[in-house]
Amino acid sequence: MKDTISKAMSLAMGIAVTGKEQVEKTIDELVQKGQVSKEESKALTHTLVQKGEELREQIEAMAQERVRAILSEGKIATREDIERIEKRLDALEQKEQSGD
Repeated sequence: MKDTISKAMSLAMGIAVTGKEQVEKTIDELVQKGQVSKEESKALTHTLVQKGEELREQIEAMAQERVRAILSEGKIATREDIERIEKRLDALEQKEQSGD
């Protein structure tokens, strides 16, 4: 049973990469081996897919936060930085053209 729980947790973590089809395939294998009943399989599939989605969202949020932290250090220009510079450059070019 401990091995089954361990596999289930690993499966939940891998859902972000593998998807629902792989979860269903793995759980079907557990049903065939008699480690999970057919009735339990649907609930387990739903739970693992839901947990995997939650984990994927948490990972994405952490990655976005890390990217924001790196950008805030000022070492990389953001899209907004580039757009602001382009506007200033356009204004300077227009000013130069009208002044000549």
